[in-house]
Amino acid sequence: MLRLGDLNGNPHIGVYCAASEDIAIVAEPVERKFLEDLREVLRVEIALTTVAGSSVVGSLVALNSNGAVLSNLAEESEIDKMPPSLNIRFMPDRINAAGNNILVNDRAACVHPAASKGTVRMLEDVLDVEVQKRSIAGIDTVGSVCIVTSKGLLCHPQTGEDEVRALSDLFGVPATVATLNYGTPYLGACAVANSKGAYVGTRSTPIELGRVEDGLMLY
Repeated sequence: MLRLGDLNGNPHIGVYCAASEDIAIVAEPVERKFLEDLREVLRVEIALTTVAGSSVVGSLVALNSNGAVLSNLAEESEIDKMPPSLNIRFMPDRINAAGNNILVNDRAACVHPAASKGTVRMLEDVLDVEVQKRSIAGIDTVGSVCIVTSKGLLCHPQTGEDEVRALSDLFGVPATVATLNYGTPYLGACAVANSKGAYVGTRSTPIELGRVEDGLMLY
């Protein structure tokens, strides 16, 4: 399922929420209509919280079916609002905006190339996937420039052909380039998605929506 929407009037949905196959973590406060739509599109349990006192939850959280990684500035009261079954760890680096700096599905992850060896080991443990340190399209904040699910990968439009193939091999899904929100190359900021659906910012064009539908195999 594919749907257009805004979060509190902002089309950069991916800045304010993050999702796996089963859970979406969404910044509060948020309109009820958004939550109803998100639950229908992604078919997930929703947790409402902030992270480090901030509403930019999507920039500060990365998760897959095995666990979640948060900014190390997250507070205990915020973590208490997340599902108790969620396996949570914290970014130990100064590069602690986990959502911006980690791109992950249930098979693999990429992380900012300046991440420490300890961070890579932690990610391998909590997310239970192969982890590579790398940039994408020359950009180090890999989580902000791509969207990946267990069915497809959308990449920054300047990602080279060889790089697209390498990422496809790593994540085990077909990959293609795209933009969202009327030409924005920072795809991770513009949508939230899993294998069941995608909720995309309202500024996205019909051509961009077609790329999302095809690239993430939302048939």
